[in-house]
Amino acid sequence: MMKLTRAAVLAVAFLALAVSAARAENWPQWRGPFFNGSTTETNLPEKFSPTENCVWTARLPGIGASTPAVWGDRVFVTAQAPASKKTFALCLSVADGSILWQHEIGDGTNFARGNTAASPSPIADADRAYFYFGTGDLAAFDFAGKPLWRRNIARDHGPFEIKFGYASSPLLFAGRLYVPVIHGRESAGQMGISYLLCIDPATGKDLWKHRRPSDADTEAKQAYTTPVPFHVAGRAQILLTGADYVTAHDPATGEELWRSPSYDPQKHVLFRTVASAVAAGETVFVAAPRNTKSHGLTIGPDGRPAANAWTWTLDKNAPDVCTPAVYDGKFLVLDGDSRYILRVDPAGGQILRRERIKDAAVFQASPTVADGKIYCISMDGEVVVLAADDFKVLHRADFGGKECRSAIAVAAGRLFIRTPDRLFCIVRP
Repeated sequence: MMKLTRAAVLAVAFLALAVSAARAENWPQWRGPFFNGSTTETNLPEKFSPTENCVWTARLPGIGASTPAVWGDRVFVTAQAPASKKTFALCLSVADGSILWQHEIGDGTNFARGNTAASPSPIADADRAYFYFGTGDLAAFDFAGKPLWRRNIARDHGPFEIKFGYASSPLLFAGRLYVPVIHGRESAGQMGISYLLCIDPATGKDLWKHRRPSDADTEAKQAYTTPVPFHVAGRAQILLTGADYVTAHDPATGEELWRSPSYDPQKHVLFRTVASAVAAGETVFVAAPRNTKSHGLTIGPDGRPAANAWTWTLDKNAPDVCTPAVYDGKFLVLDGDSRYILRVDPAGGQILRRERIKDAAVFQASPTVADGKIYCISMDGEVVVLAADDFKVLHRADFGGKECRSAIAVAAGRLFIRTPDRLFCIVRP
């Protein structure tokens, strides 16, 4: 098979971008256009590497774990400089990876376990790009890079109390920006005031703040999760996971509509929550921390759980860090520590398929699924492509780097693969 030169690949990519621009999906935020790690993009690359079918590679001015947001011809990403700890908001060209603009946001910090202030993922819509950092800095820019507003959530609402550093991403949904803060002091019995904050994306001003109480204790009070929207019984809800429960909230007011059973009835103290909830049909998938159990919760026609108990429970391969994806109506669950991937039926919780990804490092980035393929990147920077039907390994490619936690973004027929300090753009020739 003839190997295309970089110039030829670039020419093909420009043509593909022009042809597909009208039909392509954007990747507007951490879990994509459908909030579940999937997209309708087709004809996606299967075989690639940093030197094969790679249109461009961009060196970033720092490191981070944020997943890129892609809107039209622009890519948005964050980074933190290792030496100075300065944080940056960046906009790159989809076509060639050039940096169109870059803003220094503030002073970042290195948290425990390799977490930095550039862990929360940016968001984009047709009007603005939003950048959030683990320091609480939140800023909005127009597509030309003009600053629109800026604030600091920790300064406005109190410091974050999270052992490994704040790393939740915000959610943009139905014209509102939702910022979660599920935290608390590690001292036994001392409660932090957790909350869900709703912000006007046009002005940056608070619309409401809903306090979220819990009886979780010590580290179990803390979460690194992102809210997700859930459409059920003819209405929208916002799902928020952490501090031993999943809660559903009214997008307009923040009112708590229902609360799940506790996924930590034994009240473990080292039970921080990392994986976010995800929904398929009327069922919400909830992963208890530390690879313990996975639960399904079915929501009834009244918009509430059908009973005060889990619909089903799985005792193996619960994901500790990776948030599941949804594809073809099924949950795709990546147990990144044991390197198992599962297809789970939402209705009954049956494991329809289970395979081990052999000879792979630990996964902490959430999987991305589209075009019959599952894209995963390990902590060591190896991208593994699996067939979505039988989990056959279709391709493996080493992109280097360590502590790779950014999910792979898909837009305009391209893959956007981030290692801590680089961003790669992959096309299908």
